[in-house]
This record gives sequence, structure tokens and C-alpha cells, in this order.
Amino acid sequence: MQTLPSPSVIVDAHHHLWRFSDDARYPWLQEKYDPQAFFLGDYATLCEDFGPDAYQRRSGNMPIAATVHVEAERHPDESLAETGWLHRIHAVHGFPNAIVAHADFNGAELEQRLLAQAAFPLVRGVRCKPVTSRRADQSVRGHAGTLQDTRWLRGLGLLATHDLSWDLRVPFWHLQEAADAVAMFPMLRVVLEHTGLPWDRSDAGLAAWRGGMEALARLPNVHVKLSEFGLPDAPWDRAGNARVIRQALDIFGWQRCMFASNLPVSGLRASIGEVIATVAAGLDGLGAEAAHAVWHGNALRFYRIGQTNQ
Repeated sequence: MQTLPSPSVIVDAHHHLWRFSDDARYPWLQEKYDPQAFFLGDYATLCEDFGPDAYQRRSGNMPIAATVHVEAERHPDESLAETGWLHRIHAVHGFPNAIVAHADFNGAELEQRLLAQAAFPLVRGVRCKPVTSRRADQSVRGHAGTLQDTRWLRGLGLLATHDLSWDLRVPFWHLQEAADAVAMFPMLRVVLEHTGLPWDRSDAGLAAWRGGMEALARLPNVHVKLSEFGLPDAPWDRAGNARVIRQALDIFGWQRCMFASNLPVSGLRASIGEVIATVAAGLDGLGAEAAHAVWHGNALRFYRIGQTNQ
């Protein structure tokens, strides 16, 4: 297998930390553990503490200069507590360097919650997942909490008012709907997570994914994270994943793409070393400036990270 140049410096634009305690609840990892509903199947190995020491052990030999923490689906009543905990971690460990917090767009007192989150110095954005269907042949269009819900969309629109970005996470069959929603808010900075989750690698599935990605790429305020290429019921496929990365680069341009590890979830399919090698294979042929931007500079700019170890 070809050995490709490794990046000299990395910003990890998407990872999670969690800890189980009396005052920290993660329903999906604890009382609502449901491998049938999780896209990678059995995730029992995730159901234990994953704190800063565990992240550093997992990524210790990688040149990671800064990280972005994305909310880990802690109990919604504890969203502000999660942000406070992450700031205490940063004070001790020097990371994460930016935080994507949680706020429920359909929740009561949303604006006050956004103001409270934005008051924390490391908060740069919000992730609130819309309601999505479990399969491409199902539809939840127009249901409460979906990309067509007018109340939910009003909440999304508040982010730009408070200078917060949106982390968008939907499976590939919702990408066109996401583009329709994002088009309503041209001043909102948006980053699509996990390369649009192209879970169906058949010709028809990839064509549908590309169509949705192209719709989002036509909106200049949308960026994309090159992350999480694990597939349901399939082993890791470096060559196939690299092809997906190259297509995403062709669609969005290297100026709007950023690397992310999705640790620890990505570890269900591949080590971080393999993830980085796969992204390096996808970037093969890019010039040094463009590759450096994908590994490092684009995430710094999008998440406004002012200090790194570079």
C-alpha cells in the first residue's frame, strides 16, 4: 500500500468527551443504549468514560495542535453544565480550543439559552440535530423538529443573530432538504458533519449523495468536515473512503473542507492512525498549501481558534 506524506500539524475539528457521574447523564450511552438504532451497530465499547486523558492516549502520537469539541448528547437539561465542564478541562489540559454546544431549537427560552452558551469564551457554534428518517425510503417531512418545522427553523435562524455557527448532521438522503433550509439563512455559517454520511456506496446511493452535496456546496456559507467514513455492517475500506473524500473535495473545493477525527466513535471501525492515513490518501495530489488548509487552517478560521501549538 502506498505510503503518503503525513500532516505536520492537525486541527481535529470534531471529537467528543464524556464522563459518567451523578451529575452528568448521557442517555444514549446509559439508560437508552440501543445498538439497533445506532448507525455503526454495537457501541458497547463507547459506554465508559472518555475524558481528556483517554483522548490524548488515543491520539498521542499525532501532531494535533487544537481540537473542537462537539456536544456529546448529554441530557438536554445539562447542556450548560457540559459547556462549563469542558472549559474546566481546557484550563487543565489546553484543549478543546473551541466548543460546539447544544441548544434545542424547539425548546423553551431558546434565546436565553443561546445567550448563556455564547457567554462562554470557547463556544463557537451549536449542534441541534433535526428529526430525520431511519432509511432513505422513509419520510418525516413536515413533522415536528424536522427541517421543515417552522418553529425549529426560527430557532436555527437565531444562531446568526448571536454569531454562532451550526453543525449540520443528517444522513445523505436529507442533504437536499438541508440545503433548502440553509438557503433561508445566508448569513449563517454552517459546517456539514461527516462528509454527509454517504452510507450507501452503490452507484445509485453515491449519485444521491453527490446531488445533496452539490446542493449544499452551491451555498457559499456551507463547509464540510471530512470525517466518519465508517459504514453500517461493513468493515473499513480505505480505498472506497478515499474516493468519497476526493469527490467531496471536488464538490466543495479544498477551501471549505476540514479534517475531523470523530473520536471516540470512529474507533468502532478504525484507529485514528488509519483515519488519518485514509484522509491523506483522499488528499493525494493536492498541493501543500491546499492540504495544509484541510488539515489545519480551514478549521482554525471556521471555528475562530486564535491559539495553537504551531
